[in-house]
Amino acid sequence: MKLGHDLKMVESGWRPLWVFDFPMFEWDAEAKRWVAMHHPFTSPRDPDAAALRAAPAAALANAYDMVLNGSEIGGGSVRIHSQEMQSTVFELLGINAQEAQKKFGFLLDALKFGAPPHGGIAFGLDRLAMLMAGADSIREVIAFPKTQTAADPLTDAPTEVSEAQLRELHVRVRVPPPT
Repeated sequence: MKLGHDLKMVESGWRPLWVFDFPMFEWDAEAKRWVAMHHPFTSPRDPDAAALRAAPAAALANAYDMVLNGSEIGGGSVRIHSQEMQSTVFELLGINAQEAQKKFGFLLDALKFGAPPHGGIAFGLDRLAMLMAGADSIREVIAFPKTQTAADPLTDAPTEVSEAQLRELHVRVRVPPPT
C-alpha cells in the first residue's frame, strides 16, 4: 500500500486483482536448501518433474491470492496429485523418502490410487468485512477479537489449568530455573 501511495497509483473504489506466478521455492542460504514458498503440497505450474529438478529456481507455483484494495482477502493453490511430483518436491526440499513416508505416508499412499487434480481457496471474510466497513484493522470487525498476546477478553483465556486436568492428559509443567 505504501508503494502504491508513493507512486500515486492508488485509486478510489473497489480494485480487486488476482496475484499468481508465485515462485515455487526460495533458497534458504542459512539452511542451504530450498523451502516451499506456499507449502510443500502446492503443485508446480509445469507438471514435468524432470524440468522441476533441473531448474527449481525458475519453477512457478500453481498458487493464487485474491487482493482487494491492497489487502489479501483470499488465497489457495492446486495441490499435487501425482506421487512422482510429490516425491520430487520433497526431494528438492531436502525431505528424504524415509522422512516423507513417516510424516506424510498417508498422503503418498493415497496418491498411488490416482487422486484427481484438486485445489481450493480460503477467503478471509473478516478482511472483506473490514474493507466494506472502512476499518483499518480486522479487530474492528471481529466480534470477539484476540489481543496481540492471543488473550481472549471475552473468555479471559488463557487461564490456569488444574492439576487434575494436567494428570488426565499426562502433561507435566516444568518451570525453568531462574537465570
